[in-house]
Amino acid sequence: MISFDAIRQRAEQRKGGAAALQALLEKHRPDHNRLRTMPDDRILADMTRRIFYSGFVQKVIDAKWPGFEAAFSGFEAAMLNIAPDDYWHDLTSDERIIRNGAKIMSVRANAAFIRELAREHGSAGVFLADWPRENQIGLLDLLGKRGSRLGGMTGQYFLRGIGRDSFVSTIDVLACLRSAGVPLSSSGMAKKDQPLIQQAFNDWAEETGLSFILLSRISAYSIDAAHTHGNSHGQ
Repeated sequence: MISFDAIRQRAEQRKGGAAALQALLEKHRPDHNRLRTMPDDRILADMTRRIFYSGFVQKVIDAKWPGFEAAFSGFEAAMLNIAPDDYWHDLTSDERIIRNGAKIMSVRANAAFIRELAREHGSAGVFLADWPRENQIGLLDLLGKRGSRLGGMTGQYFLRGIGRDSFVSTIDVLACLRSAGVPLSSSGMAKKDQPLIQQAFNDWAEETGLSFILLSRISAYSIDAAHTHGNSHGQ
């Protein structure tokens, strides 16, 4: 791979200089101390928000979010874990939320998942904060298998949303990886791509000392995927 310094220089050129790029990055910092103490209900709430974002206009979900909080009893995982079938059936006709049955039932499954993590590790936040950064793909795999509707990009955006240091494989990030010499598939989402992406970020983190969040964002700022699509080496 090329040095990450070359990628950062390209991002600076595209965003108006080093100071301008730094200003874009200032608010994007991991916060594992906050994550370790995050209540389980807030983690379940963010899981749910990310799941409902998928396939819907985000501002619609955000506008209705107070209704979600009320309808799902503040996302109290212990209560939701024992709520009867009638509780969940009633939610499918509750106008305070988006009435998508499959996504509603994912909250039930994820409440049980959160409770399992709490029993195993003290809290879901502790578990998610302490998982090794160099094996993010392992954590995403676990979320996909033990959680509900947390696979793919939803899981990545969930981890980013709760403050965990993580990369997000957007189209621009994948284009940057290809331009750096990482031999990804055409989609960049195949199973064999995941360890290649992980290794690239591990190598860049070791080279630069930067968080995965900053590496991911600088990568995205460094390239225009529309001009690199179909070209494995990009610009």
